[in-house]
Amino acid sequence: MEDQSVVDVGDVRLAYRAWGDAFGSPVVLLHGLGDSAAHWEAAGALLGREWRVYALDLRGHGESDWPDDYGLELMAEDVVGFLDELELDRVGLVGHGMGGVVARLVAQEHSDRVERLVLVETPAPFPGDPGPAGQAEGPVDHDENAVPAVHDQLADPGPDAAEQLGDIVSPTLVITGGPESGMAQHRQADVAALVPDCRLITVPGGHHVHETRADQVAAQITEFFTS
Repeated sequence: MEDQSVVDVGDVRLAYRAWGDAFGSPVVLLHGLGDSAAHWEAAGALLGREWRVYALDLRGHGESDWPDDYGLELMAEDVVGFLDELELDRVGLVGHGMGGVVARLVAQEHSDRVERLVLVETPAPFPGDPGPAGQAEGPVDHDENAVPAVHDQLADPGPDAAEQLGDIVSPTLVITGGPESGMAQHRQADVAALVPDCRLITVPGGHHVHETRADQVAAQITEFFTS
């Protein structure tokens, strides 16, 4: 059964969904740019059979606050604050797209908080590889001001971003969506080569493979977390 709740992290109220045994080992899921925790619903429910799973609405998305102050580092700080508020010491951290970049920052800067790291269709930290960012049609559940601010960071991550992949000490799994994805797949292999303890797999299903192949992605994450 899915639970929904909110927690105050500094000046931002963050909404989240949860599945699984409240005493299970914690896994935190982070969504992509313009998405929300709802995009993890199918995979989250499946992972909840094994773990205590939390899918977080990052600032400016879903039911969380839209503070008009956005950046990947701010989102990473929010995630660490979320872990503190829920008294989660070490977690399995999973991110899709932008959420993978946020997860990567947490793993780089707070290695003691990340047991294992999974990056699903996550933009590589090289200039010009921001990943898909099409404008949604109809009503959206995110602050449209967040999109250009974050997208610019994804497109130009800074000169040291690739080198900082070497700071990730957590065992890491990179999941790509294969040829159906609009993301440069060869860059994913470059990321896997720069992270010290990392393996790369492909689950054909496009950029939103965690939705189109939720069962396969959940199975791969479970296998990785238990290996």
